[in-house]
Amino acid sequence: MSNCAIVGVNWGDEGKGRMVDLLTSDYDVVVRYQGGGNAGHTVVNDQGKFALHLLPSGIFRKDVVNILGNGVALDCESLWAEMADVITKGVSITPENLKISDRASLLLPWHRDLDALEEQRLADKKYGSTKQGIAPFYSDKFQKKTVMAGELLYPAKLWEHLAGILEWKNLTLEKVYGAKPYTMDDLRAWVADFGEKIKPFICDTGAFLRQAQDQGKRILFEAQLGSLRDLDYGIYPYTTSSNAIAAYAPVGSGLPTAKLDKVVGVVKAYSSCVGEGPFTCEWFGEEAEKLRQAGNEYGAKTGRPRRVGPIDIVATRYGAACQGVTDIALTKLDVLSYLDQIPVCARYELNGALTDDFPFPALLPDAKPVVEYLEGWQCDISGVRTWEDLPEAARKYVEYVEKAIGCLITYVSVGPERDAIILR
Repeated sequence: MSNCAIVGVNWGDEGKGRMVDLLTSDYDVVVRYQGGGNAGHTVVNDQGKFALHLLPSGIFRKDVVNILGNGVALDCESLWAEMADVITKGVSITPENLKISDRASLLLPWHRDLDALEEQRLADKKYGSTKQGIAPFYSDKFQKKTVMAGELLYPAKLWEHLAGILEWKNLTLEKVYGAKPYTMDDLRAWVADFGEKIKPFICDTGAFLRQAQDQGKRILFEAQLGSLRDLDYGIYPYTTSSNAIAAYAPVGSGLPTAKLDKVVGVVKAYSSCVGEGPFTCEWFGEEAEKLRQAGNEYGAKTGRPRRVGPIDIVATRYGAACQGVTDIALTKLDVLSYLDQIPVCARYELNGALTDDFPFPALLPDAKPVVEYLEGWQCDISGVRTWEDLPEAARKYVEYVEKAIGCLITYVSVGPERDAIILR
């Protein structure tokens, strides 16, 4: 049996979706184990181009079972819209190839409201939320104030439980934010519109995964965002509200006995970042806009321009260590082809001293990038499919990054298409 996690090493948006789509040919089950609809995985294959937010990226592979685990923030509304969109493009989604954990908690309508209201209250101190309700959802989950997806199967229990939560939640909406309260009629309408549609997919996915494990099935665990957005190990408080690291995969998937044999850490050939918080290697102005346009760096969920800069070795080395990566997938190498020199943030300067260590979050705003330059290749490499056919300068760049991170770069992506990959 072989279990693999595909995770982000940096701030998210590294290209995890294209790697899951690529590698699922070798796996039987794909499990999304944390996060919600607040980030997107862009997948390009022979069926088209897709921006997935909740659906596991293995949904395009026949005979692969896709699971939304108990660690996911299950947004019925967004999930159904996404499913409907994918189905209209010819992709089959049935209870046989998509299963939703009965232990996944539901992201309820007021979670989005609270997310937007709190960002508004924070004003210039906002965290950069996508306003998809993720932070309020996880807060409620840890306060035991959510309902599980499985409760949709038992309506009497569901309505009794929701009535108690509703009374508590309206206190916050009305008294803290002066917002409009919800009613049971609102919730009944929401469940009818969206909860009922996903009911056929809800089951005991823990039992399914245990059986798959006993049968020696190969399981791929798919993460959202990256190390630096992890609630415990990221640039707190500018993080997501769940654990994006590979170590959480067994817990959030519903298979706590799982052992990971391989962890593929996805790293972009340069840096990009959506949202607020310290971003040491950030570029601005024309320099940033050229890179942003070359890489089409706009959020898959929000459409907002991503902050960009050169690859950050300090942050990447730290992120890889947090993930316990065994292999690195370096994506979007082709985007750098327009540069005559390739910049690399090799170290940080912090309080007048050089450092190779990623600083404590409170110190990050004081860090400054120390940039080195490598020779560019200035030719189109998007059609290259073998290591030997890459220009020497491109190979040297990959080898430099590999040595600096301290982990083998096994995959080099030179385009978004499924076959635009170089295996080393």
